Amino acid sequence: MQSQTERPDAVFDAPPDNWVDRFAPPASRPWLRLSRADRPIGTWLLLIPCWWGIGLAMMADGPRLFDLWIALACAIGAFVMRGAGCTWNDITDRDIDAQVARTRSRPLPSGQVSLRGAYFWLLAQGLVGLVILVTLGRAAVWMGVASLALVAIYPFAKRFTWWPQLFLGFAFNWGVMLAYAAHMGRVDPAPVVAWLGAIAWTIFYDTIYAHQDADDDALIGVKSTARLFGDRSPAILAGFALVSVAVLAVAVALTGRNLLMAWAGVLAFGLHLLWQLRNFQPDQGDVCLRLFRSNRDAGLILALFLAVAGLA
Repeated sequence: MQSQTERPDAVFDAPPDNWVDRFAPPASRPWLRLSRADRPIGTWLLLIPCWWGIGLAMMADGPRLFDLWIALACAIGAFVMRGAGCTWNDITDRDIDAQVARTRSRPLPSGQVSLRGAYFWLLAQGLVGLVILVTLGRAAVWMGVASLALVAIYPFAKRFTWWPQLFLGFAFNWGVMLAYAAHMGRVDPAPVVAWLGAIAWTIFYDTIYAHQDADDDALIGVKSTARLFGDRSPAILAGFALVSVAVLAVAVALTGRNLLMAWAGVLAFGLHLLWQLRNFQPDQGDVCLRLFRSNRDAGLILALFLAVAGLA
């Protein structure tokens, strides 16, 4: 396994054994790093609400063969659109990233990619995402178009509000409604309520993540819920975890089918968040990163239970 010093062009906080640094052709690595392909947790956290949406739709309406394509299309779309979102984020944050120890090795501040090249890469990923989106039906297309404003605004949120994690939650969890719309051809109350519950979850996990940068953020004036909550973070995050679990339980109830199975998934999801809280150490960056990444498992637990409830 290569260390950071043996891979001087690698991004500082990327897993040392990530597939980009190990297997991708050297010429493609700066672009894949710009898309955060070397750190797939973001793709998972964008994809999982989409799979929740499919599960809720199957619970409400029964499974369809087309759901298999929706699940696959969401996976491809999450990869490319998360990459596009990260590219846009790095374009807007390139000066800030150069001042933060954890982010100054990213492709734009480190000079691996030019600003013009980043804009072209953003356009290319957006076009791929559009091709995927149009296969999911008119309702899903409109939901996808509506999400663009949220994606565009998010990188600037840390400049004008202490709640950038809230804006991330708006954008990152939109897929629960989009995927539901792809199945149903409309958006019902269940996915809207699930979106609200998922927003609370995003504030939970991204505040844990933001504690890694709290000191640097304070020096350069970047706002975050980690800075806002400070030493009160464990108690406040417990509240957001409780809200997320409660609201997701309501979303499940609104589907009207196989509720016990789905509620068991919500409970298991909540127990995972409780485990994270018990291990949370705000001043330990490596612990924060490990707990943040563990939210892939938390989300997949609920996705599995919703799928079983929808197929039953």
